[in-house]
Amino acid sequence: MKLRDILKDLSIGACSADMDTDIGGISYDSRHTKPGDLFVAVKGLTVDGHKFIPTALEKGAAAVLCQDEPEPGVPWVQTSDCRYGLAICSRNFFGDPASGMKLIGFTGTSGKTSSTILLKHLLEEELGAKVGLIGTNGNMIGDKLIHTEYTTPESYELQKLFHSMKEAGCTHVVMEVSSHSLALERVAGINFDVAVFTNLSQDHLDLHGTMEEYAAAKKKIFSQCKRACINIDDAWAEYMSRDLDCPITTYSAEKNEGDIIAKDIRLSSTGVRFAAIHGGEIALVRLNVPGMFSVHNALGVIAAASCLGMSLDKCAQALTTARGVKGRMEPVPTDGDYSIIIDYSHKPDALENVLKTLRPITRNRLIVVFGCGGDRDRLKRPIMGAIAADNADLVVVTSDNPRTENPMDIINEILPGLKNRHTPYKVICDRREAIAWAIDKAGPGDVILLAGKGHEDYQIIGHERVHMDEREIVAQHLEKRNTVR
Repeated sequence: MKLRDILKDLSIGACSADMDTDIGGISYDSRHTKPGDLFVAVKGLTVDGHKFIPTALEKGAAAVLCQDEPEPGVPWVQTSDCRYGLAICSRNFFGDPASGMKLIGFTGTSGKTSSTILLKHLLEEELGAKVGLIGTNGNMIGDKLIHTEYTTPESYELQKLFHSMKEAGCTHVVMEVSSHSLALERVAGINFDVAVFTNLSQDHLDLHGTMEEYAAAKKKIFSQCKRACINIDDAWAEYMSRDLDCPITTYSAEKNEGDIIAKDIRLSSTGVRFAAIHGGEIALVRLNVPGMFSVHNALGVIAAASCLGMSLDKCAQALTTARGVKGRMEPVPTDGDYSIIIDYSHKPDALENVLKTLRPITRNRLIVVFGCGGDRDRLKRPIMGAIAADNADLVVVTSDNPRTENPMDIINEILPGLKNRHTPYKVICDRREAIAWAIDKAGPGDVILLAGKGHEDYQIIGHERVHMDEREIVAQHLEKRNTVR
C-alpha cells in the first residue's frame, strides 16, 4: 500500500517522505518493526516512541510518522497526535474492516462484560449471526476465543482483529469500550452503529484525574455513533445525553420513564424476572443471573438490539436462554453448608452491588475477601474498605494484582475505610492464605465472596503474571483440609 493511501483522512504537517513509498506494515514498537513498515512514534504515558526512531530505521522502516521533527535524513511525516495517527493509519491499512459489519459498543464503569456477552448470545440466537466480541474476558470470533491483554486493544491490534472477524464472516461485532481506549484514541476513526452507556462510578482516576474528565472520556463514544442508548437511572445520564447529534434511546429500571422500562421486578438467588415495556410492546424477561444490575444489563442489551431492528419479544426469548459469565457471580463447589462466590467486583459500586445482591440470600454471615490493584486509582481504596465494612459481616483484606506496589502499602490505604466501624476484619496479605482462612472460618449458612479477580487466573506481581486461579485454590484447600481430617 502506498504511504499516501495509509495517511488518508489524517491531517499532516511537514513531510520529507515520498508519498509513493510502498508500505508493507505498521509498527509502533521498534522491537517489532519489519522492513518496509511505517513506524509510528507514539508518545506514551511513560515512554516516548520518538526515542526509538533510529532503531526502527535500522530494522528497515520505510517511513516514520511523528510529532517532533527527527534527525536529518529520516523519511518522515508530521502529525499533531501520533496516537490518533496510529488509529487512522491502521484503519486504512486494513481497509476499514469495521465499516462492513454492525458495530455495537458498551461503555461505562460496570456491566460492560456481561452486557456484551448477553448481546452476542441474543444476536446469535435470534438472527443466526456470526458475532465477534471484544472485551475483558477475551476476544471471540464466533466460538473461537482469543486471549487479550486489554479490555480494548491498541488501535493497530484492534483493526487487525476487525479484519480477522470480517474475513471469518462476522456480520456483527459487540465490544467493550473502555475509558482508556477513548482517551488514548484506540477507537479513533471508528463509527459505531450503536453505543450504550451503562453507568459511571469512581474508577481510573489515576489516568483521568477527576470524575469530570473520566465522564468526558466516556462521552467521546457518542461523537462516533449513529444511535445512543443511555441508562437514565445513572446520575451521569443527563451529562451523557446532553448535546448529542444522534438519536437517543433511554432505558430505566427505577423510574417510570424512558423508552424502555422494567416493571414488576422480581429478584431471587437464581436470577431476575421483570416485564419489559417498549412503546406498545410488553414482554416477560427472565435472566438466569441474580442481582438488580442484571436488570440494568438486560435493559441496555434490549435497547441496543431494538436500535438494530429487533423486536422486544425476540429479545426476551433469547435472554431466557442466556448463561452467566465466568467470574461474575460465579458459584464454586464447597464441602459443606456454606457458599463461595467469585466475582470480578474490583470497583466501589460493583463491590457494593454484589454484596447487596448476596445479602438477601445469605442465611448467616456474609464474608468478603478483597483487595485493591496496585498502580491504579488510590482514592478508591478506603472507599472500598468502607463499602466492605458496611455491607459484610466479616472482612478479609488481602492482595489483588499489586503490580509494582508493595502489597501491604495498598492494604494500609484500604484500612482507614474500615476504622471506626463495628465490622470485624482480618488482614492477610497472601491471597491464597486469605481464601483458606475465610473457608476455615465459614459456618452453616455463610456466604464467602471472593471479590476482585473474577475471570482472572493470575496475580500481577511487579510486571509478571503469576498463575493463580481462585477455583483451584478453593479446591486444593478443601482437598487438603479433608485429607487432614
